[in-house]
Amino acid sequence: MLTINKILLPVVFTDNSAHFRQLGCQAAWLARRFHAEIILLHVVTPFSYPYGLLESGHEITARDLEAKVVQWAQKDLDDVLLPQLEGIAVTRVLLRGDPAREIVEAARFHNAGLIVMSTRGEGVLYRLLLGSVTAKVLHESSCPIWIGAHPPELHPGEAERRSEELSIRRILCSVELNAHNRHTLARAAEMAAAVDARLTIVHITGGVESFGPGGSWVNPEWKQTIVSMATEEIAKLQKDVGTDADVIIDSGNVPQLLNRAAKETNADVLIIGHIPGRSHLGDNGEGYGIIRESLIPVLSV
Repeated sequence: MLTINKILLPVVFTDNSAHFRQLGCQAAWLARRFHAEIILLHVVTPFSYPYGLLESGHEITARDLEAKVVQWAQKDLDDVLLPQLEGIAVTRVLLRGDPAREIVEAARFHNAGLIVMSTRGEGVLYRLLLGSVTAKVLHESSCPIWIGAHPPELHPGEAERRSEELSIRRILCSVELNAHNRHTLARAAEMAAAVDARLTIVHITGGVESFGPGGSWVNPEWKQTIVSMATEEIAKLQKDVGTDADVIIDSGNVPQLLNRAAKETNADVLIIGHIPGRSHLGDNGEGYGIIRESLIPVLSV
């Protein structure tokens, strides 16, 4: 069952960015739909020390510095996203250490049903660091993870307007036709039922082109065989799970074709699967590539 009683929302870097507010509003929307509590987590790291605080003339000990950093971090945590979280049960947690490790441990300790994160922050350095944190969490956590999409940079007013329009009306579920398919589709069907959304299944096969001296070409019979096999397997899968969703079958570049399918179906979220106990990165065919390139939020279950 897709049980979301607690949602872990890490606040790692740019808490007041328009993108983080939009991500926070997604978490709030999910919390309201699933009647879940939000665990708002901020991790203090050595990189959090304010620039200039250790310039000559300042008489401050390392312990005083750490206490001041924690104090400022606590204030930021208390102030973040207050209007958006109104009416939702919120627990604020402040930890110290490596962000990825603390996020994974916090999800386990609080028995979170979902982690909501992003692969980007503001600025090149923050994008690189936040992306690496998310990659580590995807690699180490077995908890379902919601990854925000990559919209253009938004000013605060535009971010708030888009957040107010947030809704999940159409869900795209990518299946790989492996032993974990039933779990992935079942969780997608439960999500669709919980938010009253339309579900579409998509399966992307490997490329069917052949390459030779004359260039590339496609064997129509080979392609039809692959499509027929996939259609038959998905029909069996839907009967087993009890769904009757539309199906899209395509072949080629997985992230690109998933984005195309998302546009064609006007999907609001893409659901992909991972094998429980294993990395979210390596068990989805294209793994992190799908997540990083997706134009819509991705839920890895």
